[in-house]
Amino acid sequence: MSEPVIKCENVYKIFGANAEKMLKDSNGNVDAKTFQENGCIVGVNNASFEVSKGEMLVVMGLSGSGKSTLLRCISRLTDATGGKIFIEGQDLLQLNNKDLIDLRRNKMGMVFQSFALLPHKTVVENIAFPLQIKGVKTEDSISKAMDMVKLVGLDGRENYFPRELSGGQQQRVGIARSLAVEPDIWFLDEPFSALDPLIRKEMQDEFLRLQEKLQKTIMFITHDFDEALKLADRIAIMKDGIIEQLDTPANIVLNPATEYVRKFTEEVPREKVLLIADVMDKTKDNLGDLKVSKDEIIENVAEKILTQEKSVAVVDNNNNIIGSINPTKIINTVFGGRKNNN
Repeated sequence: MSEPVIKCENVYKIFGANAEKMLKDSNGNVDAKTFQENGCIVGVNNASFEVSKGEMLVVMGLSGSGKSTLLRCISRLTDATGGKIFIEGQDLLQLNNKDLIDLRRNKMGMVFQSFALLPHKTVVENIAFPLQIKGVKTEDSISKAMDMVKLVGLDGRENYFPRELSGGQQQRVGIARSLAVEPDIWFLDEPFSALDPLIRKEMQDEFLRLQEKLQKTIMFITHDFDEALKLADRIAIMKDGIIEQLDTPANIVLNPATEYVRKFTEEVPREKVLLIADVMDKTKDNLGDLKVSKDEIIENVAEKILTQEKSVAVVDNNNNIIGSINPTKIINTVFGGRKNNN
């Protein structure tokens, strides 16, 4: 198996004058309340995980859960208080400033909630700026930037200055600037949060299309569970600096690890999230004539399955039968996870 692109081992970020001493004294057993009583705030508490090449890991949680702090530690905009962080096998915390700048400039793209646009440069100049820092010719960088302008729907505004744009438009410039560099690793901190719902959905769809084409390694921060379900290969749900569960969207919906995670999932329309493969049985007995693909979203085939008297065959990409799904299973999946309102 190939080496993970991002690897975190027991990462802590604690804010406060006594942070390092208290972490050392605690032997890794960090209790947020005790630390707070001693003047420290726990941002990230013992985070360990890996992100594979081409994977999109969405980190989600409510405000103050530690998700943005974790991202800032991994991009080393904030130094972790303890633990190890590896980017493509390099120990991030051991890099000197020059190597860190090179890594950020050539490997990483970042979009944060604060747009950090250069006020004296136009939209197209802002997008071209990181390319020019890398040594791309002005003409080529402007051409690439114009492609990005079209991509994020800012045609006709390429010569506007940031102050002439709405917050949502400024955020789109930030996204376009990040895309222009075509980094191997993208860090995105709520990049679509300032966009209106329609543009947000379009950007999510565009993002998925780009990811399918480019296969970047992505850490994406959001507080929106629907957004996480739509985008993620895996989701990490954080609370009080702790990763409560890290799993595929389907497993989080079907098997929430904690009560906190369950509350996130209870209102999710399962039929829109789960694939037939997520809920099928391995048995191949008493099958009717109907066949459905393992990769179908349940919502798209539920009606057909519910009209069948027998179990329905589930097939793989080569049309081989690999299991079955019973109409009753569809009913239980769709309605079984909802709150009981009796």
